[in-house]
Amino acid sequence: MKRPLFIGSDIYRNSTYGSKHPLAIPRVSTVIDLCRELGWLTPENYRVSPCAKPSVLERFHTPDYIAALQKAEAVQHVTDETRDKYGLGTLSNPVFAEMYRRPATAAGGSMLAAELIRDGGIVFNPAGGTHHGLADRANGFCYLNDPVLAIQTLLSAGLDRVVYVDIDAHHCDGVELAFHGSDRVRMISVHETRRWPFTGQLEEDAGGAAFNLPVPRHLNDDEFTAILDQLILPATEAFKPQAIVLQCGADAVAEDPLSRLTLSNNAHWRTVAALKPLSPRFLVLGGGGYNPWSVGRLWSGVWATLNDFEIPDTLDVGAQKILRDLTWSRAAGQAPPPHWLDSLRDAPNTGPIRQELRNDLRHLTARHSR
Repeated sequence: MKRPLFIGSDIYRNSTYGSKHPLAIPRVSTVIDLCRELGWLTPENYRVSPCAKPSVLERFHTPDYIAALQKAEAVQHVTDETRDKYGLGTLSNPVFAEMYRRPATAAGGSMLAAELIRDGGIVFNPAGGTHHGLADRANGFCYLNDPVLAIQTLLSAGLDRVVYVDIDAHHCDGVELAFHGSDRVRMISVHETRRWPFTGQLEEDAGGAAFNLPVPRHLNDDEFTAILDQLILPATEAFKPQAIVLQCGADAVAEDPLSRLTLSNNAHWRTVAALKPLSPRFLVLGGGGYNPWSVGRLWSGVWATLNDFEIPDTLDVGAQKILRDLTWSRAAGQAPPPHWLDSLRDAPNTGPIRQELRNDLRHLTARHSR
C-alpha cells in the first residue's frame, strides 16, 4: 500500500459561506494546522487540490447549472428565477465570494484523489463529502457533489465494484440518486432518522444498490460498533470492492448542533481502521460537522488512523494553541470543555444496544446475506 496522501487548499482558510451560516467555522484549515503541528503532515504527503473546470464537473452536473453557479459568483447576485430553478442564493446555499471556486476545489480534490488511487493507495480529502448536491441544483450546503464525481472517476478508470460508505448524520440523497439501480456501486448509509433530507428509509434500497439504516437519537458507541460489525463490514466485504469511498461526516458526534446523535470520535476512527484493509483503494472524505473543535479533532484523528500514527493523550502546547484560538458564536463555544482544547480523542460514549436497532440490523443483515 502506498503512503497515504492528504489533499488540501488555502481556499478553505480564506473563504466563508457567511458569518451566520453553519459553515462559517474553520474546518479544513484547522485539520491542516493540527496535523502539521503534530508532525503528521509534510510536503511529501500533502497535495494541493486543483479547482475543477466546468467541463469536468459536467460529467455529473448539467452545463446550465454550472453556468448559473459561475455567474452567481461573478455578479454576487441571483435572480428569483435562478434561486427557484437552481437552489442558489438560499439560506442553505447562499451567494458568497467563492461559491463556485470553493466547491469546485473540493470536487477537484476528490477527483484527483480517485486518480491517485487508480493503481492502489489511500487519500484523504477532508474538504470533500458534499453528498447532497444534485445534478442540476444546489442542496443542503452542497453546491456540487464530489463523492459522485470521485466514484465516476473510479468507474471510468475501469473499476466495476465500488463501495460507498456514509456515516454522516444526514442521508446521502444526492449520491443515492446518482447511482440508483447501479450494479457497480454499493451504497451503505447510516444516518439519523427523521432528520433532513428525510430520505433513506430502512425499506429504501435505491433499486438494490443501497443499504439504508436510519438510527434513533442518542446513538452511542456500542450501538455503532454493532452497526459496523453487523452491517457495514459484512456488506462491504460481500461486494468484494476494488475501491472504498468513505464519507466521514463529523456531525454524528455528541456536541454537533445539527444532529442529535451522541457518538464519540472513536466511532469514526474505528470505522476508518476497519475499512482500510478491505480494499486496495481507499478514499476518505469529510462531510458534515458544525462544531469547529469536534470537526478539527475528529478529522485530524482520521488522518492519524490512516497513517497508523499514535494519537497522544494530551496535545503539545502548539496544538493546544490552535484549538484555543478557535472561536464559535454558539453558546457552547463561549466556554469549551477542557478536552476540546487539550486532546483529540473523546471519552467513549458507551451504552445499551436498543431493541429497535437490533431489529433493523437483523432486517438488513438478512438482505446482504442473500
